[in-house]
Amino acid sequence: MATTADFRNGMVMEMDGGLWTITYFQHVKPGKGGAFVRTKLKNVLTGAVLEKTFRAGERVTDVRLVRRPVTYSYSDGHLYYFMDQDTFEMIPLSDEVIGEDQLKYLKENMQCEGLVHEGKVLSVELPFFVELEVTDTDPGLRGDTAQGGTKPARLETGAVIQVPLFVEIGDVLKVDRREDKYLTRVGG
Repeated sequence: MATTADFRNGMVMEMDGGLWTITYFQHVKPGKGGAFVRTKLKNVLTGAVLEKTFRAGERVTDVRLVRRPVTYSYSDGHLYYFMDQDTFEMIPLSDEVIGEDQLKYLKENMQCEGLVHEGKVLSVELPFFVELEVTDTDPGLRGDTAQGGTKPARLETGAVIQVPLFVEIGDVLKVDRREDKYLTRVGG
C-alpha cells in the first residue's frame, strides 16, 4: 500500500480493477478545507486517460511492474508483435496499448522494454533516444543558417520532426522521442 505522499510520475497503481500509471500529479493545499492531490492517470492496457482527485494521505494499491527486454518483429494491421528475449515467445500488442506517440518511432528489430505484471507483458516502452534515417526533407540553402533555422524532415518510420537546415536525405539522426526533438546527426 502507498499513500498520496508516495506519488511520482510513472508509478503504477491498481484501481477499479485496472492498472493505471500516473502521468501527472500536483499536491494542492487550499486556504480552506483539506489538502488534496490532482492527478492524470493512464490505463496501462487501453491507454485511456483519466483525471482523478485524491484526498491527502489517501491509500492506494501500488503495483510493481517488472521490465523485460523485448524486440519488435513485425505488424499485421492493428497488432504489433514483439519477441520476448527471455522466452522467445511472440507477444501481440494492439496499437492502442503501445500508443500513437511511440508508434511513430517504432522500427523493426528495435530493442524495447516490456512491462510485465503477473508473468504477462502488458505494454512496451521504446528507448528514449532512437536513431532513424531521414527519408524526405527540403534541401537547405547554403548560407541560410545565420539565424539557426529549422525545417521539417520525415524519418524512416513516418515521424516528422524539425531539424537544422544542414540535414539532408539519407542522414541518420539521434532523436529524443519523448519531445519529438532532433539531438544530433550520427551518420549519413
